[in-house]
Amino acid sequence: MPKANVYNMAGQQVGEIELAEAIFGIEPNQSVVHDVVKNHLANCRQGTQSALTRAEVSGGGKKPWRQKGTGRARQGSTRAPQWTHGGIVFAPKPRSYRYTLNKKVRRLALKSVLSAKAAEGSVLVVDGLNLDAIKTKDMAAFLGAVGATKAVLVTPEVNVNVVKSARNIPGMVTTTAKILSVYDIVNAKQLVVDKAALSIIEEVFA
Repeated sequence: MPKANVYNMAGQQVGEIELAEAIFGIEPNQSVVHDVVKNHLANCRQGTQSALTRAEVSGGGKKPWRQKGTGRARQGSTRAPQWTHGGIVFAPKPRSYRYTLNKKVRRLALKSVLSAKAAEGSVLVVDGLNLDAIKTKDMAAFLGAVGATKAVLVTPEVNVNVVKSARNIPGMVTTTAKILSVYDIVNAKQLVVDKAALSIIEEVFA
């Protein structure tokens, strides 16, 4: 059964905890993880790119020269794609890149990345991830003590003190137990989880 070290807010190891085999101990499915990360990035795209076709470019109503007798290639408009200032062939237009994946696929991907992090020893459990005040210096000191350099901080519910204390630290992402992102976990080196949040993760995603 996979295990993780438990730390206090002073950065001292105070014990060890067993992680749920069904979530942190499966064989990671790299193909599914790739599909979910690709889906996340596609859904993040704005899709606002746009260009004008030859029908939309202004001008070009007059035939540049007569059809025959000049020795030059026939042309019907100065706004055809081969002309400077002409329209774009198959011009891109605003569109949505969003698509959905099955819930089981997304859940398998999440279990895969959590299991991969557990196998690496990159899951750090905190016995009460909380601060008395919004203090970036205190959060940085804690993260330095536990060796977290680029991490996802997971709390049971939105914790304003944790969120605001960590948001100015490069590489830190805060989230809650019920809305874990596969992309964020893949992109991070460590997963710093509140002990109460760990119970929620094991209950919700088991």
